[in-house]
Amino acid sequence: MKIWIYTMYYLPEFGSAPILMDELASYLADRGYPTEIVTTIPRPPHHRKYRFKIWQKETRGKLTIRRYRTNYTRHYLGRLLAWTIYTLWSGWTLQQVKAGDVLLLRLPPLLLGLISRRARKKKAKVVLSVQDIHPDLSVESGLLRNKKLIRAAQKMEEWIYDQADRIVVISQGFFDNLKRKGVPPEKMTIIPNWVNTEFMKPFPKKNRVAEKLDLMKKFVIMYSGTITLSSYLTLERILEVAVNFQEDPDLLFLIVGEGLKKPDLVKKAEDLKLKNVLFLPFQPYETLPQLLSSSNVLLVPLDQEKSELSVPSKLYNYMAVGRPILGLTETHSEVAQILRRSEGGMTVLPEEQAELRRIIMALRSSPALCREMGNKARLFVEKYYSHRVVLPQYEEILLQN
Repeated sequence: MKIWIYTMYYLPEFGSAPILMDELASYLADRGYPTEIVTTIPRPPHHRKYRFKIWQKETRGKLTIRRYRTNYTRHYLGRLLAWTIYTLWSGWTLQQVKAGDVLLLRLPPLLLGLISRRARKKKAKVVLSVQDIHPDLSVESGLLRNKKLIRAAQKMEEWIYDQADRIVVISQGFFDNLKRKGVPPEKMTIIPNWVNTEFMKPFPKKNRVAEKLDLMKKFVIMYSGTITLSSYLTLERILEVAVNFQEDPDLLFLIVGEGLKKPDLVKKAEDLKLKNVLFLPFQPYETLPQLLSSSNVLLVPLDQEKSELSVPSKLYNYMAVGRPILGLTETHSEVAQILRRSEGGMTVLPEEQAELRRIIMALRSSPALCREMGNKARLFVEKYYSHRVVLPQYEEILLQN
């Protein structure tokens, strides 16, 4: 038996998907299972090693990595083309799949699920890992508006879920969404994403990254992650609130990352003439625990339309470094529920700017409260979302008959 993990993005690319899939693949390979990753040639700036290559095979112990070229673009239609190309490459790799093998398909792209039927005809087991709900997310974002296309996408979604042997969803909200669409509950399992709590751990505010970035004497409210459609509108609200703190020279809003909507966010800050907002590119992954520990408060922004359709993996990273979290999200969202259960942070609706200002001032004036919430966040993530807790659950699902 071989385990095949299909994930469009993989190391050395930066982001939660490459990191989590590498940790899962490495865990399975270390447990003795022959494991293959099917992924893409990395996008810039990580593409140089693979220039002029259509595909490449790499090996690392019992782990094999197959990379295939797609197009590079931030435009939505270009991304749709990239998803299509990757799905075609993935279908081509089924020539190597044998009876008894197990395929884990990480969605999105939803299109990837189209290979399920052919894989099952080869008597391979197909497990879907649903990380975002599509086409719902595209519809809510306004990217998919044509009624006929929406209906076609919904029919494809229904067919893909029907073809899978098992479906792993990352939250109760996802479970309920698919159940409403007719997916049998017994076919689904809730397994959250995870964090490597040995690597992602608290550091003192005084650390090398904080010194390098001149953050040690600042009260830092930080967002670190991809600036996407599911966070952009809420980050705009943060910039509007930042206007009220311009007179506080020691309070800094720090936004670290890249993404489709970053240029728009930078322009918004320029239009508001904000001097207390700093944008930085992604920092080296090995320094991420120190970077996050350089903050006083960490932000999890989630636009209203996406509050039930996405659970950012960054939430678990934030909790692991023991800093209080400010969730800018609907009160019924999975993020809000986790913060309430853990007592590791606070939530506020993004549009309630007066309340958001009040919470920031309360945290600013109470270091003891920040420490208490940060400690509770760390304990909670160790208990429920550590890699030691979650990865064995994936192993069990993949090996079930």
